[in-house]
Amino acid sequence: MSELTVTPDGRVLNVVFNRPAQHNAMTWTMYDGLYEACEYADSDPGIGLMVLRGAGPRAFVAGTDIGQFADFTCGEDGVEYEKRITRVLDRLAEVSVPTLAGVDGYCVGGGLAIAAVCDLRVATRSARFGVPIARTLGNCLSMQTCNLLVQHLGPSRTLDLVMNARMLSGDQAHDAGFVSELVDDEEFADTMDAAAERLLSHAPLTLWAIKQSVKEITRASLPHGDDIVAQVYGSADFRTAVDAFRSKTEPQWQGR
Repeated sequence: MSELTVTPDGRVLNVVFNRPAQHNAMTWTMYDGLYEACEYADSDPGIGLMVLRGAGPRAFVAGTDIGQFADFTCGEDGVEYEKRITRVLDRLAEVSVPTLAGVDGYCVGGGLAIAAVCDLRVATRSARFGVPIARTLGNCLSMQTCNLLVQHLGPSRTLDLVMNARMLSGDQAHDAGFVSELVDDEEFADTMDAAAERLLSHAPLTLWAIKQSVKEITRASLPHGDDIVAQVYGSADFRTAVDAFRSKTEPQWQGR
């Protein structure tokens, strides 16, 4: 079974992250598949909406699969990784039709970035949002992902989220404005269908124009951050934390 399924249904392109046993953690194949799904959405004039969900009730996407980091040996590996992810996120942001993320369960790390770059987010009350890297891998956010979180949550809440490795509940994410619609778990499927129907009924050029305008505003004067990424991904802390995560032991931070 494919790790990522892309299925047109009328005017909706459904994208499902399909590794439920691994909390839908992203592999390179899945990232590449998401990029190709964006290409599909823009190449088919019959598509009016792109919907992203996770398979099963446990997660939307629980970050990047840790196995993808096993061969990292220097800071440049981290820079290349973040550039690869940024390429996919930028492509998702560029999709001409509205993008709707349906979040049920964990939405963590790279999953949070994918949800954040979508236009709208529907979530269940049991959803959990966060970037707990300060207590897991000891890596860092790319400048683009940091910008996404600051734009959505503000500087103070972004600092609190990352520095305290805090997980926001569905209610907290909704109160922060990150989630546009919050529902009980049993209402999730019906609410997603209603949200899709509503978006498809609205003026396509109005939706396109607001997407383009918000994108340009949020990208204005985005600084370069490769030096930060290289220093963190090239650290002994990151290398030992990856090993500790895979062996289910606690990392020992040294700050170098």
